[in-house]
Amino acid sequence: MFTGLVEAVGTIVEAAETAAGRELRISCPWRDLRPGESIAVNGVCLTVRDHGEHWFTVAAMATTNDRTAVPSWGPGTRVNLERALRFGDRLGGHLVQGHVDGVGTVRSVIRRESSLLADIDVPEAVGRLLVRHGSVAVDGVSLTVNDLPAPGVLQVALIEWTERHTTLGELRPGALVHLEADLVGKYVQALLAPYQPPRDRA
Repeated sequence: MFTGLVEAVGTIVEAAETAAGRELRISCPWRDLRPGESIAVNGVCLTVRDHGEHWFTVAAMATTNDRTAVPSWGPGTRVNLERALRFGDRLGGHLVQGHVDGVGTVRSVIRRESSLLADIDVPEAVGRLLVRHGSVAVDGVSLTVNDLPAPGVLQVALIEWTERHTTLGELRPGALVHLEADLVGKYVQALLAPYQPPRDRA
């Protein structure tokens, strides 16, 4: 479990296809990592396989590669990093599982006064779970849904701190981002599903 508060920005140093999946070597500021611990890498929960001073490796299996933008990452790609939440830690963002619900595409990025507004095209399955002023994780960063300007479009506002301390300040139109909807919303949707009329499949 994570909070969506990015602790560091790392860089992909190496990427290779191995028997364990797409293995990535990532630079980081930490020295106390342990094999088997979970780290959210751009919002994707991955397991530390090996580590050293200021680096660690993870492997993304086929299912993860099919559902995320991980296959497009190569040496030089910058990624948001967050270690797993510990009991007793402050929950400064919102509950984030590191389970990507869909990949969105940045539609536009506009500077407006002290913030950066990003409009993102989202898959229908994610869009159904978004509410104005609710929570959403974008590339592992806990954000507030600023607006839903059109069907299938999410708007988030990035404050200056977020721009400087995460990769989101580098967003450009056409960029792919990982999306994770609010956990509570997903459970509510699942509980109400049996009582909803069937969707028109025509």
